[in-house]
Amino acid sequence: MKIARYAQGSRILIGVVDADGICIRPLAEDLQDMVDVIQRHGAPADTLRVDATAVRLDQIRLLPPLVPRRNIFCVGKNYRAHAKEFAGSGYEAGAVKGAEIDEYPAVFSKPPSTVVGDGDTVQLHPQATSEVDYEAELAIVIGKAGRDIPAPRALDHVWGYTIVNDVTARDRQRKHKQWFLGKALDTFCPMGPWIVTAGELQHDDLAVKCWVNGELRQDANTRDLIFDIPTLIAILSAGLELQPGDVIATGTPAGVGIGFSPPRFLKAGDEVSITIDAIGRLTNRFA
Repeated sequence: MKIARYAQGSRILIGVVDADGICIRPLAEDLQDMVDVIQRHGAPADTLRVDATAVRLDQIRLLPPLVPRRNIFCVGKNYRAHAKEFAGSGYEAGAVKGAEIDEYPAVFSKPPSTVVGDGDTVQLHPQATSEVDYEAELAIVIGKAGRDIPAPRALDHVWGYTIVNDVTARDRQRKHKQWFLGKALDTFCPMGPWIVTAGELQHDDLAVKCWVNGELRQDANTRDLIFDIPTLIAILSAGLELQPGDVIATGTPAGVGIGFSPPRFLKAGDEVSITIDAIGRLTNRFA
């Protein structure tokens, strides 16, 4: 199921997208917050009920499918080719050639104020940065609370998947020698266009692609992840309780702006479009 949050006139609704991708049907329940849906419907395919009235997607405005109440975790350098391009870019403090692959994943967070939806504008914040970059990522949506989750049972805690663009201010990332300040600017986490429930896709074999102004920049597959999804959940939940609605962005493949020489940063008017198999397309303009 593809479950979206959207605006129709002055109303905010949550609905299920038809299989043809043309129409959406609102839930029979009057819910506006995806976290409430997740908490009430741990097995959405079995329990969600929709209204019979369908509306075309081109007649509504998609909203971020989820605005987390707690955590947006992000994983850095989780594709080998990207880890190598990042180490060679001059933007990673202490990078050593030949030691690009870490023994443990790098993890940071984004505040909820970074989240925008499909079609929304991402602010470039020229007063704060001049080096804005894109990062296409598969993101996990947690559906079941848990702490110290063993990897073999980790997928039991996944409610669904969505797309995230982990927008980054590279100069802030470099200057401050840590990642939060380069990742946390308002609108720096486009998410969407909807959430696909966990049973609908094969998470470890999904093509991830990103275009900038129609030019293909990133082209990889989630089977290339260094730390797979069960491992990430096990590591993140060690001593830390994951809650329904928490989001984990799993890392970006090679082809980001700093991977070019000279780097190719985003500018006003640029359009970034990301596709992931079985999920859809997330598109945003930058201004």
